[in-house]
Amino acid sequence: MSGHGNARALGVGLIGTGFMGKCHALAWNSVRAVFGDVPPVRLVHLGEANAELASQRAAEFGFAKASGDWRAVINDPDVDVVSITTPNQFHPEMALAALQAGKHVWCEKPMAPAFDDAKAMTAAAKQSGKVAALGYNYIQGPAIRHIRQLLAEKIIGDVNHLRIEMDEDFMADPDALFYWKHAATSGYGALDDFAVHPLSLLWALFGRVSRVMCDMSKPYAERRTQDGGMKAVETYDSASVLLHMENGVAGTLQVNRSAWGRKGRIALQIFGSKGSILFDQERANEFQLYVTADRPTEQGYRTILTAPHHDPYGRFIPAPGHGLGFNDLKIIECHELIKRIDGKEAHLIGFEDGLEIERTVHAMARSFSEQRWVDVR
Repeated sequence: MSGHGNARALGVGLIGTGFMGKCHALAWNSVRAVFGDVPPVRLVHLGEANAELASQRAAEFGFAKASGDWRAVINDPDVDVVSITTPNQFHPEMALAALQAGKHVWCEKPMAPAFDDAKAMTAAAKQSGKVAALGYNYIQGPAIRHIRQLLAEKIIGDVNHLRIEMDEDFMADPDALFYWKHAATSGYGALDDFAVHPLSLLWALFGRVSRVMCDMSKPYAERRTQDGGMKAVETYDSASVLLHMENGVAGTLQVNRSAWGRKGRIALQIFGSKGSILFDQERANEFQLYVTADRPTEQGYRTILTAPHHDPYGRFIPAPGHGLGFNDLKIIECHELIKRIDGKEAHLIGFEDGLEIERTVHAMARSFSEQRWVDVR
């Protein structure tokens, strides 16, 4: 697909049109306009739970065809890559079918509730030779990319401790009805639905987690149902983890889906021998840097606003400080996916690396179950 002047269009299929489905559609619609160095993108086939909704969303998102059967999307000969944005428990069957049909796959996180399914997905991706990527878009932020560069340059010296937290409040209301994310079929709860995002940042910045000690809790043990009854909550909305990275850095991870007032917080604190770095996804267009190389009279946290020199911010906006948003990160991720499909080096979490994140999550769950430190292996 190199030399994109006369390149064949990349045919896209989309399964699922909720929050993340629309996010993928926006990315596919925008990636060539933003970056310019990718082939034309053709929105070929959209699949939803029923044909009527599929037709409506296809018209809104710009897809040529619509179907109430997701297999029709995968079997469409004009589809080269499939975006999978359905609830977690449907990821394995859909990803396996797409890979076996010879399609590239862009699947939202987490890979699967069951670790054996995640392993099967990884094996299928390797066997197919196709690109299989996961939707960890927070690693694409210009601020996070620049923090990664600063860590490589050792601007804060040797990192010795880190703390990362993710909090939202979409599960905070005790009167909210039982939801599919409260069922065990969706996974453990905050740990895999949620903690995988901060784990993706740790992967991008520091590498693998080696050991964990985890505790989980249920703020609300029961939820009301549509018929007025009560049903036991089967997942855990909060988790606290002690962890050691493979590179020797120690740290903590805390996640909570029931944290009133928190909307999209992923707070990262990195402490080194010569300074520290702070970042919060709710203020994604800035980070704080403290360096001891400053004179004592001027030492303090400086706020750095993202700007065109923080790649790829400049592809979107020529002026500093105006800021990118969540959907922009997905456009950047889409660009990285196309680069990988084109055989180029890409900043992306594929199924193989994603499996290590899943392995870490399941080690955390095992630690909670067995009430002990667990090695991630």
